[in-house]
Amino acid sequence: MVEILTIVQGGLNKKTEEILREDVWATVEEFLNLGIHVGEGEHSIHITIGLLLMLSLSFIVTYFVLKWLRRLLTRKMPAEDKQKFISIFKFINYFVYIVVVLVTISAAGINITILITASAALFVGLGLALQELFQDIIGGVFIILDKSLSVGDIVEVDQKVGRVFEIKLRTTRAITRDDKVIIIPNHKFISDTIYNYTQNHRTTRESVKVGVAYGSDVQLVTTVLEEAVMEQKGILSNPKPFVLFDDFGDSALLFSVQFYINDSFSDPKIKSAVRYAIDAKFREHGISIPFPQRDVHIFENRKDNG
Repeated sequence: MVEILTIVQGGLNKKTEEILREDVWATVEEFLNLGIHVGEGEHSIHITIGLLLMLSLSFIVTYFVLKWLRRLLTRKMPAEDKQKFISIFKFINYFVYIVVVLVTISAAGINITILITASAALFVGLGLALQELFQDIIGGVFIILDKSLSVGDIVEVDQKVGRVFEIKLRTTRAITRDDKVIIIPNHKFISDTIYNYTQNHRTTRESVKVGVAYGSDVQLVTTVLEEAVMEQKGILSNPKPFVLFDDFGDSALLFSVQFYINDSFSDPKIKSAVRYAIDAKFREHGISIPFPQRDVHIFENRKDNG
């Protein structure tokens, strides 16, 4: 008899536990189904607490998975290539998160076709409004992939020269010769003509032009110009500087001295030093730099009143 009562009591306890479990699950399920309806009729979407929790969990898992993949793929990369890859990876992250959201919503039983259709007009409007932003991002991807621009390159954009110190997905930053930061939208590098002084190598050829009076000894002028350049710091001795007799000007013989430097960013200072040296040596050797001369002829029209 005691054994029968024990068996019955055990059965009742199990039944009670099952009922409690069902009640708890029903309560949890009811809580997770709490939410609001967006839209009307067939196009309505039921946003519940369960859906929001599922989206949050999906974002957290995706974040850690992407972070792990980024570390796995960049662990053996050089520092410069690693920064470029991270910029591209950030761009890819946006698409991954969008896919995760759509898959999660679809798994929750929501027809994502309705969602995409309802937001199509919004996407078109955003696309038109953010067209230049997308161009900047695409330009940034091209810069990173084809290595057309690197940190340390000296570029000329809109007649402003700067040294690149940061390349991001949307913009590139450079510091100008007067220590001002210029922010360049990346689409300029694929749509405009940009001069990169140091793309192929760090050495660039520069020149300083000068005019001397007619009758000057052109051989002496050539020698003096070469000496003035060779004495300056920052100018390379190899390749060797040389002088060109450019033209016969209106009031002067036009020369240019060509030289090579490996720091185009300091170009104005070096050219200024060369001009100082040329002026001093011309004075020393009696070579004059003429100023423009014009002959003015005055015609007087006289009337004979007699």
